[in-house]
Amino acid sequence: MTVLVECKHQEKYTLIQMDDGKANALGFEMLAQLGKALDQAEEAGKVVIICGRPGKFSAGFDLTVMGGGGEDMLKLLKSGADISRRLLDFPTPVLLAVTGHALAMGALLLLSADYRIGVHGTYKIGLNEVAIGMTLPYFGVELARARLTSSHLSRAVNLAQIYDAGGAVQAGYLDEAVSEEDLLPRAIALAEQLSALDMEAHKNTKARTREQLTAALDTAFERELASK
Repeated sequence: MTVLVECKHQEKYTLIQMDDGKANALGFEMLAQLGKALDQAEEAGKVVIICGRPGKFSAGFDLTVMGGGGEDMLKLLKSGADISRRLLDFPTPVLLAVTGHALAMGALLLLSADYRIGVHGTYKIGLNEVAIGMTLPYFGVELARARLTSSHLSRAVNLAQIYDAGGAVQAGYLDEAVSEEDLLPRAIALAEQLSALDMEAHKNTKARTREQLTAALDTAFERELASK
């Protein structure tokens, strides 16, 4: 089996890196390995940092599966929705070090984490589904509605606007943007800072603040199935 996701445990955080050597497409195997890495991170009970490969965070779902339609497409959508839900519910803080392009499902991962750090440059961030002939799935709509700023919601979702890191901060995809060389050091410093939180209180409070969103996600996939 090709290793697509690595999990490294440090004293105060767990680092998860996605790297398929290409665009970090989220296919069945990538999502399965990401899920196993999250299992390990949850067992460790520390702050989590998820990063991509240089220049690529994730280009989104595997288009060979999505373009084929049918049961495999629905299965992949469900796997992606499950990962988003898991990140939203994760018992410790989840930080994303967004190493480059983050599109479609890659951008939805950004909307599922606690804190997102991007990099300045020409990297593209956004929900480009409408531009490539796809309807944004219901769980994606709910994530966008909850996490994007209201002034950007329509153009980000309905018009497939793509942002650089500065624009992505304004829209709500990112919390901050730094230089490439500062990305991982900044994420590590923040993870170490957040390691001082009471994790039980963090988990319980996060569940309360996201109660409406998680309830909406619970029904989103049922609506997806009904629409097919």
